[in-house]
Amino acid sequence: MGVAIVLGLFAVLIANSWLSGTEQKNALSGTTRVAVASAPLAYGTDITADKVRFVDYPNSAIPPGAFTNAAQLVPAGRKRVALMPIGINEPILASKISGQGQGASIAALLPPGMRAAAVRINDVSGVAGFVQPNDSVDVLVTRTVPGAQQSTQLTDVLIQNVRVIAIDQQSRNADGSPKVAKTATLEVTPLDAQKLALAQEIGSLSLVLRKPGEANNPVVETISMNDLRFNVYGGARYPAPAVVGGFGNPIGAAVGGAMAVRSNQVAAATRSGSTARSSRPASKPADTSRKVEVYRGTKNEEVEVGRYGN
Repeated sequence: MGVAIVLGLFAVLIANSWLSGTEQKNALSGTTRVAVASAPLAYGTDITADKVRFVDYPNSAIPPGAFTNAAQLVPAGRKRVALMPIGINEPILASKISGQGQGASIAALLPPGMRAAAVRINDVSGVAGFVQPNDSVDVLVTRTVPGAQQSTQLTDVLIQNVRVIAIDQQSRNADGSPKVAKTATLEVTPLDAQKLALAQEIGSLSLVLRKPGEANNPVVETISMNDLRFNVYGGARYPAPAVVGGFGNPIGAAVGGAMAVRSNQVAAATRSGSTARSSRPASKPADTSRKVEVYRGTKNEEVEVGRYGN
């Protein structure tokens, strides 16, 4: 009996010692109540008291921009909204919500140094409505280049890997279903915003949906009418500049790219087509060549190419 009492007292002393040490450790480190989301908050969701709860965070682990009281987070009569998705039990930070009394502004979503530029789209240029906010796209420009005898159409890669901020006036698609829109708002650099404005005036733009995280193509090409006629590439290849960080890799020479015709490939394609179509004895071939006036910047030259179908 005496042994049991002694052992019991010893256990109580050990427990008190451990609890005392834990309390001293907590007193030294300290904790602070931090606001977290009690439910998932989508973009544009109002921050209200019923969607917030407070949990204890060690003082050394409080994230920058955290809110420590309800009056600070949701002031009376001044609403705040989520500017990006916030998961359940995730700390609500000042960088993820709007200012007091402000709504969900597109401008608040832009990283430093970036711009929001809108482009006109339709059911075709907008990839049949499958382009959604936060997708990555390439932007193509198709324009007509005048020539001495006849004009020709060219298609260039204007910008690679730009983020779609919004489709029409919607910055998120709740159900994810395809929706044909009239405008797409893109996150671009100031220089790319200028390119988009000019390209819309001189030609038509098309969006090309790309796989998330896919690397940019280091070499882009200008496609001309000859590429459709001869099935031989007859455009100009030019290197794409290095990525300027994040989305938005500008293609420096896209709008001013020139068409360089590969006459030897075109002539070879023409000769092979003629052999396959005719087994008649060879006769003096007719003149199947013609000249195309090619512009490179402000200079032009004539390039001789084969005539299609001869």
